[in-house]
Amino acid sequence: MFSFLKDKPGASKLEHPLVIGMLIFATIVLGIIIAKGGLIVAVALLGLFPVIVYFNRFMNEPRIGIFTIIILGFIAIGLTRYIPNVPFGLTIDGFLVLTYVSVFFRYFYSKLDWQQSNRDLTYLSVIWFAYTILELFNPEVLSRTAWFYAMRGMSFYMFLLIPLGLMIFNRLRFLYIFLYLWGIFSILGTLKGLQQIYIGPDYAEQFWLDTIGGVTHIIFGELRAFSFFSDAGQFGAAQGAAGTVGLLIAMNIKGVRNKVFFTTMGVMGLWGMMISGTRGAMIVPMVAGITYIAHRKNFRALILGGLTLGLIYAFFAYTYIGQSNSQIRRMRTAFVPEQDESYLVRLENRRILSGYLASKPFGGGIGSAGDWGKRFSPQGFLAQIATDSWYVQIWAEQGIIGLVLHLFILAYILIKGSFIIMFRLKTPELRGIMSALMCGFTGIMGASYGNGVLGQMPTGILIYLSWIFIFVSQQLDREYIYLVSRKINPWSLKSKT
Repeated sequence: MFSFLKDKPGASKLEHPLVIGMLIFATIVLGIIIAKGGLIVAVALLGLFPVIVYFNRFMNEPRIGIFTIIILGFIAIGLTRYIPNVPFGLTIDGFLVLTYVSVFFRYFYSKLDWQQSNRDLTYLSVIWFAYTILELFNPEVLSRTAWFYAMRGMSFYMFLLIPLGLMIFNRLRFLYIFLYLWGIFSILGTLKGLQQIYIGPDYAEQFWLDTIGGVTHIIFGELRAFSFFSDAGQFGAAQGAAGTVGLLIAMNIKGVRNKVFFTTMGVMGLWGMMISGTRGAMIVPMVAGITYIAHRKNFRALILGGLTLGLIYAFFAYTYIGQSNSQIRRMRTAFVPEQDESYLVRLENRRILSGYLASKPFGGGIGSAGDWGKRFSPQGFLAQIATDSWYVQIWAEQGIIGLVLHLFILAYILIKGSFIIMFRLKTPELRGIMSALMCGFTGIMGASYGNGVLGQMPTGILIYLSWIFIFVSQQLDREYIYLVSRKINPWSLKSKT
């Protein structure tokens, strides 16, 4: 239809009378629409253009969907404080599905290596998702609506994201973008938390504290920062992981700019962990440190690391240094649990659950405990007992069989991933970065003993993508060696192999 414009350069196309006529016609139509609809319609039309551009790029480049999912993982829950009654969490589900649609159309006529997803990591995600599907038929289930909401963070995101990431998110440049996105939003998260502590919550955050969050986020008159995360517990654990990953990457990655950025990510992440007042988050850098020392296979590093961790433990357990600081004072109680009333309550809750679940090897059904249980089946026994721990929640909802299966999957990923890092990767820089990602995962595993953080956002998305990069790291290793041999910067966003 517009073949007469085919050979003309961009600017010359606008000089054709037909194009000028179409632009005039479109301007008149838009003018009439805005005149009748007013300012709201004008703003909507202005906003429509970048949305169209975004989805055009999205359908041509499915990886944009994964970047979007990472960003939504950070901000979706926080947005609900400003725009209530809108299920922003479901947008993650929507973009996961849309990314698969984008992959289908983008590679409809071109070759996509589906074998990339033919890995044990995919099989593990399928097995775990299949088990949660079977839980739908658990006779103990009181609400299948609760099952739908709860299983998303439990297994659905893992099931969709892992094969997708293995297929299209398996190059060094995507690892680089992933790490920078993680760093940027972690830094912003701490800045938001500092605003809450030193300036005060904004109107939406204050309303949330007054109606829901104040019970757990204002302790003895002191505010626990929660940033734009769901709560302080998730904020603390996520920032503890970001701080650890950032500092470890800074120790291994090349380039001054990279070192400065990831050092900033690390320092800000650990600062965010401290102001969250989350005692369980303290275990993240400690477990991560132990993992990193093991990966180094260095006796001197083992001794120095052990001494460092011992000093940290002694600082909190046997001194009163910094006791006037509310964050340090609260975290210190994690090292003397026998004096912590909340810890004793948790032990009592686990004793009660042990008796209740003795005859229920498949648990009480997904969504029957925690917040979903209180919302959809408040009359149920499990809705009355606080689970706190991620592992206790799985035990309560999916029984001892589900817990053993889940721990097996996590242990398999930890052991095989560590084996790849320690014995299969040839480049020290990439080995150090992969070790940092594994340390973030093991730290979150440790924190999940005291808080239900592993399946929440953004932690779940970040951990699943970390698994993907670790399990394809031998492929990334070969790409790194090839690019360096060609004197190409392996972290260049333009490097394509």
